[in-house]
Amino acid sequence: MTPEEIEKLPYRPCVGVMLVNGDGHVFVGQRIDSQVEAWQMPQGGIDPGESPREAALRELGEETGVSPDLVRIEAETEGWVPYDLPHDLVPQLWKGRFRGQEQKWVLMRFLGQDAHVDIATAHPEFSKWRWLHPDDLVDNIIPFKRHVYEAVLAEFRARL
Repeated sequence: MTPEEIEKLPYRPCVGVMLVNGDGHVFVGQRIDSQVEAWQMPQGGIDPGESPREAALRELGEETGVSPDLVRIEAETEGWVPYDLPHDLVPQLWKGRFRGQEQKWVLMRFLGQDAHVDIATAHPEFSKWRWLHPDDLVDNIIPFKRHVYEAVLAEFRARL
């Protein structure tokens, strides 16, 4: 695909979850499909008829095994935060139908224990996970998503 063709593609509607523990640290998982350090917070597409909060709770469960009763929703980004994929990835993901994603982020407080996290889900996305201090978050994220994480941190920082 040419850069001009990619530029005409829409963004995929998506949610992201900033799951924060009692110490104010943020959940990140190492992507199972990456050979390089590619940590990220849980995220995924919004199904038809689903609200961003419903999608966020579903994605959190699908990727971390954390059930809705173990979290408290504390905030949602005011707007949508877009990012473009690197051009070489566009044809490989989502059948080449999207240039990237626009995400609504939801801040959730984790009320459970680490033992409640189970990334060995039906369709695992992460090979390992950890809690990161918010100040270390952006530096550990794949470069093309860093501006998204900076924006989410800026909006949620006072609540962490």
